[in-house]
Amino acid sequence: KLGKIKMTTKAFILGNNIDTDQLAPGRYMAAGIEKLAIHCLEATYPGFSHLSSPGDVIIAGDNFGAGSSREQAVEALKFLKISAVIAISFAGIFYRNAINLGLPVIVCKDVSGIQDGDFVKLRIPKNKLDVPSRDLSFDLEPIPPNLAEILNSGGLIPHLKNRLNPSN
Repeated sequence: KLGKIKMTTKAFILGNNIDTDQLAPGRYMAAGIEKLAIHCLEATYPGFSHLSSPGDVIIAGDNFGAGSSREQAVEALKFLKISAVIAISFAGIFYRNAINLGLPVIVCKDVSGIQDGDFVKLRIPKNKLDVPSRDLSFDLEPIPPNLAEILNSGGLIPHLKNRLNPSN
């Protein structure tokens, strides 16, 4: 549940305009999510799929998730067990795909000073991102309550199932 997310994890720093083809390269789309995830971000961050660990976060600049509407871009990050993407801004379709598939995407207007590989403390209930080793703290934009409900359910499909059949 988002209200309980407090974690210390490693940050992968990416730049601006990370598009869905970088996250889910088109030439691997037919190969299945296992193979596609291995190639996630390989052109931008060689070895990302092997260097990342469950729970790690991505911190990026403007327009994260630009490009096509392919849901596989989010699915690749989820397959790699990335816990959240924090960016200055998101492409609209990617943002909604992430919410619908249960991946927290959080806006932070200033991510300066965070270095690749820094351990960060993500405190979603307080809308804070801390970098203890650098004595930095960043304010995160709150996730709107209606979207937090979807994330807390694990994505849109589980959310709708819960709403339509609350006895489950």
